[in-house]
Amino acid sequence: MIAETVCSAVSAAGLGIAVVTAYRKRFLTAARIAAYSLVPLGLVMTGVVDWLADTAFSPTAWAGFGVLGLSWVLFATTRTVERRRGGTRKERKAARAAARPEAVAPGASAPSLGQGARPAARPAPASRGEDDFSDIEAILKKHGI
Repeated sequence: MIAETVCSAVSAAGLGIAVVTAYRKRFLTAARIAAYSLVPLGLVMTGVVDWLADTAFSPTAWAGFGVLGLSWVLFATTRTVERRRGGTRKERKAARAAARPEAVAPGASAPSLGQGARPAARPAPASRGEDDFSDIEAILKKHGI
């Protein structure tokens, strides 16, 4: 009985605010306020408020909400653990198998870790100060440049 009275008062207040807003020439906002203010009245008329009032004072209903909350916590926890591990067991096995790259191509006879497709080093042209650059040439040849 009290819930119905409160919902009706909230609806009446909302409709009053909507009228004042419409008087200020904000019709779209006034229509939106009127729509929101009619929701509590509609809930009273359909009986949802009675059902909620009966549920709010029922220990069985609160135990049911507790079970639903526990279920949600378990779902969230298992999902978090699954994300940290990287998926299900099958997904982890598939990822491990795909992560093992072979060092040698399947049909190759030698490892493919050589120089690659670098052009051959050209000999440096002889210059006047050949003695001055011989140390630098040796260092560059040592590093393969």
